[in-house]
Amino acid sequence: MADTFADLDRYVNDNRARFEADLKQLVEIPTVSMDPDHKPDIRRGADAAASVLRACGADARVVQTAGNPVVIGELKTDPRHPWLTVYNHMDVQPADEPEWKSEPFKMQIRDGKYVGRGSTDDKGPGLTALYAARYAHQHGVPLNIRFLWELEEEIGSPSFEGMVKSELAKLKSNSVLVSDTIWIAKGRPAVPYGLRGVQGVTIRLTTGAKNTHSGLTGGPARNPVAEIAGLVARMLDTKTGKVKIPGFYEDVRPLGKKERDSFAAAGFNTARYKAAHELTSLRFDDPIEIMKRIWALPTLEVHGISGGYHGPGVKTVVPAWAEAKISCRLVPDMKAAKVLQLIRAFTRKHLPDAKVTAEHHLDWFLGEISGPHAAAATTALRFGFGRAPAFTREGGSIGAVVTMVRYLKCPLVMIGLSLPEHGYHAPNENYDWGQASGGMKTFVKYFSEVSKIA
Repeated sequence: MADTFADLDRYVNDNRARFEADLKQLVEIPTVSMDPDHKPDIRRGADAAASVLRACGADARVVQTAGNPVVIGELKTDPRHPWLTVYNHMDVQPADEPEWKSEPFKMQIRDGKYVGRGSTDDKGPGLTALYAARYAHQHGVPLNIRFLWELEEEIGSPSFEGMVKSELAKLKSNSVLVSDTIWIAKGRPAVPYGLRGVQGVTIRLTTGAKNTHSGLTGGPARNPVAEIAGLVARMLDTKTGKVKIPGFYEDVRPLGKKERDSFAAAGFNTARYKAAHELTSLRFDDPIEIMKRIWALPTLEVHGISGGYHGPGVKTVVPAWAEAKISCRLVPDMKAAKVLQLIRAFTRKHLPDAKVTAEHHLDWFLGEISGPHAAAATTALRFGFGRAPAFTREGGSIGAVVTMVRYLKCPLVMIGLSLPEHGYHAPNENYDWGQASGGMKTFVKYFSEVSKIA
């Protein structure tokens, strides 16, 4: 163990071309989980991922679930050594935005950047962890490492829990590492210890059998687009973002002092945040308030209102129906079922003939910001990137996290490598060699540190 890190810099540099070739292979398979037309690509992606694991010395198998498969790979040392499970996902978002500057499923390498859908979310970080595990395994780190690579994360992990339950006897773990999160900024590592949950809903109002001529029906006819818009306006203060549904904030757990202090020390910068996400304006500019809003408070977001005419010019119709797509991000100690009930009750009161349909939901997660695994993460990131991380939360949701905590019953740490400018879910998504190379060093150090935890 004394010489564990002696060859690490050379290993990382020598394996750059191989890493890029493997990443290119994975990125160029369009594993879009929400599109049924990509089912064959999902299977191709799973098989390719298993091949990459085997090429790095792991035993690998593709486990079929009720939905998309899960790829499981293992690098074993000794049954007496602890088991670390490393989670990533190999499915991706669609890539149909017109802003793409190159083919999203033809990975481009530009000045050390890897441009392509899935490069940072989450194929690049997953491959980074694998290359680190290969080095650790070859250099005698006394740790068994298991990879769980999911192919349904982007659609809420509907089959992951069933897979974990059926494979539970084979998934014994002393701890879990997840690498599917984002830093505060380049050069500012972050270890998120919490995730928000989510409850999605569709609200639909139908007032006729077809669109009608506004010159003949405008006035007496109800306008469902206007009524849905009115309902949404009642739900949400658009200037502040405050949700106006009675009881919505009732179960929100207040931030503790240690968490507030950690947020304050995170180095969050409002201008950088706006630039990274290409936002031209915000509701407020105070960094602490922004962090609280995206990490520790719930939201109600309107993703789209449809109905009526959307083509060029103005077609003078009264719509026959309208639909709003809405989701609420949830924080400790909110319950998705209660939030759904509140939305239904509010809609019944203000628009009684609208239909509320529950969509997917995920629970929130809250881990620890201290203890041996948090200390190992701090040591590892300082080793890999020269700076200790901030302990933060994340505003998004990862369904598999809650499932693994529930069934594997062990500590879970999140060490992500993505940056805001990498463009999660956005056109021109990218990953970069700086994060990959530093990430390999970070993970090797983390594997070494957790191997010592009893």
